[in-house]
Amino acid sequence: MHRLSLSALALAAALATSTVQAAPVLLSIGTLGGTTDASGLTGTLENGLAANILGGLGSGLAWAGGNTFIATPDRGPNATPYNSAVDDTTSYIARFQTLNLALTASTSGSLPFTLTPTLTGTTLLSSATPLVYGSGTAANLGSGAPAQNTATTQYFTGRSDNFDATQPSTNPNNARLDPEAVRVSKDGKSVFISDEYGPYVYQFDRATGQRIKSFALPTNLAINTLSAQGAVEIAANTTGRVTNKGMEGLAITPDGSMLIGIMQAPLEQDKNKMVRIVTIDIATGVTHEYAYQLTTGSGVSEIVALNNHEFLVDERDGKGLGDGSTAVVKQLFKIDLAGATEVSGLTGSAADQVTLKAAAVRKTLVLDLVRLLTANGITADQIPSKIEGLAFGDDVLFEGVNLHTLYVANDNDFVPGVAGGNQFFVIGLSDADLGTVFAQQQIPEPQSLALVALGLAGLVYSRRRSAAKSLQK
Repeated sequence: MHRLSLSALALAAALATSTVQAAPVLLSIGTLGGTTDASGLTGTLENGLAANILGGLGSGLAWAGGNTFIATPDRGPNATPYNSAVDDTTSYIARFQTLNLALTASTSGSLPFTLTPTLTGTTLLSSATPLVYGSGTAANLGSGAPAQNTATTQYFTGRSDNFDATQPSTNPNNARLDPEAVRVSKDGKSVFISDEYGPYVYQFDRATGQRIKSFALPTNLAINTLSAQGAVEIAANTTGRVTNKGMEGLAITPDGSMLIGIMQAPLEQDKNKMVRIVTIDIATGVTHEYAYQLTTGSGVSEIVALNNHEFLVDERDGKGLGDGSTAVVKQLFKIDLAGATEVSGLTGSAADQVTLKAAAVRKTLVLDLVRLLTANGITADQIPSKIEGLAFGDDVLFEGVNLHTLYVANDNDFVPGVAGGNQFFVIGLSDADLGTVFAQQQIPEPQSLALVALGLAGLVYSRRRSAAKSLQK
């Protein structure tokens, strides 16, 4: 009881000191240019596009310390029609992009800061053990296995026929991967990525891109009848995730101990616009489920941690730039999982649906992105339809107030001529705006990791040299 009182007093004091700035501020907008990434891949995909095409960066965005961010494009350029038997997906190798998002004070212009995005690296995602690829026969295509595969490096790709039809969709041996969210581990050496095909949550080595670990998700998220065509999958299953609406968002708690995944849409067995949240203990793999009810958005695109129990949820519609319409719903809600009702045991029965709705976590609107952007002169038809990536970066000082920087990214589906470029919006929020005390995840910066590695290498060399001298005596 005493501890709760102290926490309440600390929160009140923190919020009181932040009330000078009590409205989110658009600090900057930046666009990453270029059409190719740093993967070094050559040749073309099945649809004729380059294997190293750059795009879709905003599917997932994670802070990695300082100006360094990790961005995940999704399953690749499937907006170019070429073969409906595989939903126009290709053997685009799954990857993450490493970015430098330098934020500096502006000397001119209408926004107070200048954002300069730079691509610094591309890492391909692979498995050391064999993966299941499609033969391509039914689609009149070649095998879905990338030519770059070796006996010890098998790459994940976006092609929808890369699965084992005898296993549930959560089978970790499937080669198909649709990365939708990414977070960096506490030590900065690995990344966690969630996907829509399984859904899956995998851990990858940040330096090599090789999968380290697969987390076993609750069985009620899986489907049992798989197809390379999304519409066929949806028609064939009554439980599990809806095709292309799997685990769209992923957060990691600031202490680095817990992952929090959120589905994009209700499971086939759930109703009343109820979306499942899944928490994963990183050390033990233990999972729990909670319920989130959609308000006006058609789905959820991201979740990011505010502290170890509160999170921002990105709820949106599909309207805006890329859809040929005007954006209406792009809202961030704060939720609190402390004391929330666990719903793992609830299925699709009528009684369970009533209980599921009653168990939904409480939510508070923190930011209406459409309102903020239009207030800054961006028309609703120029607001990206797919606002999907959220990551907090370093704090900045603005007009004497310390603001937390929230980086917001779009998924342009690899069609910049239709959906705009790879854009990043930087928004400043105080603790008062968030209604809580924000805690940033502490991640060693890449330079620090390199120095540690260099130090360890030097230590090993020194010990070997000492040992050699001892043997010579």
